[in-house]
Amino acid sequence: MERVNQQIKKTDTEFYIQIGIVAVLALIIVFAAGKIYGNSGADITDAGITGASVLSSDIIPTGVPAVYGQTLGVSYDDISASNPKLADATIQKLSAYEGEELNSEQMARYIKIGSAISCEYCCGADAIIFPNGEAACGCAHSYAFRGLAKYLLINNPEMSDYEILSELGKWKVLFFPGIHETKAKVLEANGIDSTDYVNLASNLYRGAEQGQVSSDGGMVGGC
Repeated sequence: MERVNQQIKKTDTEFYIQIGIVAVLALIIVFAAGKIYGNSGADITDAGITGASVLSSDIIPTGVPAVYGQTLGVSYDDISASNPKLADATIQKLSAYEGEELNSEQMARYIKIGSAISCEYCCGADAIIFPNGEAACGCAHSYAFRGLAKYLLINNPEMSDYEILSELGKWKVLFFPGIHETKAKVLEANGIDSTDYVNLASNLYRGAEQGQVSSDGGMVGGC
């Protein structure tokens, strides 16, 4: 009987150890996901932009998007303050899929991606969608983000969530070039890669540029 009790105690101990390991792994996974898809600028100090050398040319995407550019008839070069009509026409092309229906798998990905980016310089919303997937911002830029996200989820499901979010980030930088140049300098001053468009334009480091003097560049495309 004593041997049986010892075996039971041993089994219980092993069980609790396993539970503890699972709990630790779960916390690690949640933390990692939060770093990518969180809603606030984490790990940014007040280092400012001293010594950080970032030019618009370092972060402004150019050329035709490899995956979808020819199909949609858009180029990163079409977004310029010098040609507002072309910029608005390009935003309309990106917005064309905004009203498309998604299946359950696509919607789950769409909510994850859409919750990780906002148009805070235009409409100030926490994200371009609400947690249920409904549109949270009515500005033209947000329509473009949502339209492109849906297009890629439907037509290029092989792209990862990170890759799609990065594409949305590229257009966001084009829509607000000056402020992203300033933000890029702040990120680089903190040792963060500003050429990664998820770092630069998603909600991961949202607000990092606050308190800094923004470079001139204005907004391209109407709200």
